[in-house]
Amino acid sequence: MMSDAESGKAPYLGVQRAEGPDDPSLDPFELEFRPEDLVGRGPRESFVNDYGVVIGDHDYESEQSPLEQWSAETEPSVMAGEQWVHPYKDIGFLTSENRDLFERGIPLRRPFMHPAHSSAPDRLRDEEDGYPAPEVQDEP
Repeated sequence: MMSDAESGKAPYLGVQRAEGPDDPSLDPFELEFRPEDLVGRGPRESFVNDYGVVIGDHDYESEQSPLEQWSAETEPSVMAGEQWVHPYKDIGFLTSENRDLFERGIPLRRPFMHPAHSSAPDRLRDEEDGYPAPEVQDEP
């Protein structure tokens, strides 16, 4: 499944405002985003995604959510994409790394590392695309 960016679709295009008492100006979980991070960010208020799930209301259980109807036949990619993440109220914004980035403009101070794959930018990669997995090295 393609992401919104890959398909050329603008994130949050056509989302409907969710009904209810939600006042986005009173949200205690929202960061003080820098002005440059507000441009094209998306709706401040809660919205209803393509599955009928309200995103941004801090109620994380919904009968319409694929998570509540999960089975062996459920395609995990249905839970991918912008429609599942609120542009201002995502709980992940509260990490120290995201607060540094979005409130202070300080990028991540340490590189992301993966045990089996190179996560270095292309310009810094060696000839090999990753690192051999230990269990593979031990096999004849």
